[in-house]
Amino acid sequence: MRRTETPTLPFSKMRKISSAAALSVITALCCLCAPHTVLAESEGSEDKVTLRVCNWEEYIDLGDWEESDLIDLESGDIFGENSMVHDFEEWYKETYGITVNVEYSTFGTNEDLYNMMTMGDVYDIVCPSEYMFMKLMDEEKLVPLSDDFFDESNENNYYVRGVSPYIKNIFDQHETGGEAWSKYAAGYMWGITGIVYNPEELTEEEASTWTVLGNKRFNRQVTIKDNVRDSYFAAVGALKSDLLTDPAFTSAPDYSRRLEEEMNDVSPETIAVVQDYLQDIKDNLYSFETDSGKADMITGKVLANYQWSGDAVYTMDQADEDDYTLNFAVPKESTNIYFDAWVMLKSGIGENAAKQHAAEAFINFCSRPDNVIRNMYYIGYTSVISGGDDGRIVEYAD
Repeated sequence: MRRTETPTLPFSKMRKISSAAALSVITALCCLCAPHTVLAESEGSEDKVTLRVCNWEEYIDLGDWEESDLIDLESGDIFGENSMVHDFEEWYKETYGITVNVEYSTFGTNEDLYNMMTMGDVYDIVCPSEYMFMKLMDEEKLVPLSDDFFDESNENNYYVRGVSPYIKNIFDQHETGGEAWSKYAAGYMWGITGIVYNPEELTEEEASTWTVLGNKRFNRQVTIKDNVRDSYFAAVGALKSDLLTDPAFTSAPDYSRRLEEEMNDVSPETIAVVQDYLQDIKDNLYSFETDSGKADMITGKVLANYQWSGDAVYTMDQADEDDYTLNFAVPKESTNIYFDAWVMLKSGIGENAAKQHAAEAFINFCSRPDNVIRNMYYIGYTSVISGGDDGRIVEYAD
């Protein structure tokens, strides 16, 4: 799998994928309840910029690595001594001669982020998932990325010089309100969803289907995500399982188009059926959760956990340390590819050029190949950056 695209699952656990499935990008979910200006001020002769960044919890390298964490590549060692934010502040000063102060905060779910913004919290750059940045685009709350950000001749524009062609094509081709995602969103991490499971209690066949959520054999031993997008998607997969796995459907010449249509079905009738289904299986589930499912799997409280691939890596790694094997299954019906991306907010950036420059520089710094590797190693997710002419990310993958 040595290609310029990033793989569908984090490299370190690809051996544990139980089955392959078609990927269906979520492009619409009408059932969703959709959702400080940085001033360059003079203090003596030194310019200062304040940048307010809000990201997912535990979703960037926080530094303080142990010696055993050192990544030994032929091209050079990579080590996270300081946090990514601290290193960005130093890099920005060295590169542009401007002091930037990053006020870094976190959120737990896309809906939490949207509510925080609605309640009056002001950020300059945030990192929501695709369905949420689509909503923010639709509500005209985003600042477009500058032309300079896409200048490939600028050696500091690590994003445009290194983004995976596969991901770039998706961001270029998918639109919201007639505008391409790539005009407003710069990808950060991506992955798929599936089922982390205990192979001593579930067979691969039982785990490789969305119907495991309602399987009475595992009463109160399966978890599901507590956000609308993911729970809705899984429910659609379970309800349409017979159709989606029918050979006549899977062998159709227009299979990919039909699959995307079926999995993105948000007709009033389907929404009602999904709501009834989720209500019916509620008592069969252990919990609706965001983060607790990882610990519940590791401690054996549950046997199967609907999970994002990056968190699946973490879960399986932790289990391995305890000599406890967990596997990851991709549902046979379909899975969805998801993205988290950096976007700039009008409420924070406004028309302040100094703030926008710092925000775009932050994206580029996180897209520098050595920093990409640090972040992937630290959080377990797969970056949208494949490296371009820089081979270190591929070397790390190997």
